[in-house]
Amino acid sequence: MTWVWTNRDLIVGLTAQHLLLALPSIVLSLLLAVPLARLTLRAPAARRLLLGTSSVLYAIPSLALFVVLPGVLGTGILDPLNVLVALTLYAMALMVRTASEAFAAIEPDVLLSATAQGHGRWQRFVAVELPQAGPAILAGLRVVSASTLSLVSVGALIGVQSLGTLFTEGYARGFLLEIAVGIVATVLLAVALDLLILGIGRATMPWAGIVQRAGAVA
Repeated sequence: MTWVWTNRDLIVGLTAQHLLLALPSIVLSLLLAVPLARLTLRAPAARRLLLGTSSVLYAIPSLALFVVLPGVLGTGILDPLNVLVALTLYAMALMVRTASEAFAAIEPDVLLSATAQGHGRWQRFVAVELPQAGPAILAGLRVVSASTLSLVSVGALIGVQSLGTLFTEGYARGFLLEIAVGIVATVLLAVALDLLILGIGRATMPWAGIVQRAGAVA
């Protein structure tokens, strides 16, 4: 454990870098995917196109996307913008499908009741649809969080500084402790971020827990 203490500043710095790469992509995927999923919900052709595109995008190997995007964006492979766009695209590919299914699962009678009470489209979206779809979207966001943190680690293979750097450098030197520290730190970061998302969800959607408990009792 002497190595861990001696290199604590490096580990903390890589953890911060890992989070700084992942967090904006997770937030952007939520802010972009939810409106897109809602807008295409009543347009079957657009919805199929959106979901099909997201499936194809997620099937592209992550390293390939990191390398190809600079040619599209005019950036370098290690440019923060390149990394941010790649991670956001992968996160959106997951989030779009989850959000689309969450909105599609809302009972039509609920929407009709909201319209009958005088809710306009925007008011119905904010006051009715988002609360109804919120728990499923939250569950999807937790998956996106774990996936994005993993992809940041993969980026270390092309030189993106993160906790994945401990994997690559430890492997290159045959130093198992460094690899283990990278794995443990990544897992702890994923758990911490998952708990944060879960806590925010419970604070902003307290009714979700009530519904789940009621279903369990039934």
